[in-house]
Amino acid sequence: QVQLAESGGGSVQPGGSLRLACVASGSIIAIYTLGWYRQAPGKQRELVAEITSSDIPKYLDSVKGRFTVSRDTFAKELYLQMNNLRPEDTAVYYCNQHIANNEFPWGHEYWGQGIQVTVSS
Repeated sequence: QVQLAESGGGSVQPGGSLRLACVASGSIIAIYTLGWYRQAPGKQRELVAEITSSDIPKYLDSVKGRFTVSRDTFAKELYLQMNNLRPEDTAVYYCNQHIANNEFPWGHEYWGQGIQVTVSS
């Protein structure tokens, strides 16, 4: 069984920074594309940033230049550095990892439990 554990959320003022982390544990053969999603109250979940197994990143337009996604494949960790945060970044952020293991040798999507990020003055 694979589990994802997120950390690093919290409350900051506009212009502040936070760094989210997500570590995968369990029986893992390979990790493919990783991503961070967010869901604000009353809104649909949206992809914020993702990074492929070849370390190619992709970002939501509104976070380009402010957020940086990275991964440590050996440590099975995914990160999201968020700078110059805005009130509209307030949401629950979810880690998403496409992982191959004995149960799903061709890969399966796993989700973290979500972590709150609040940007407010």
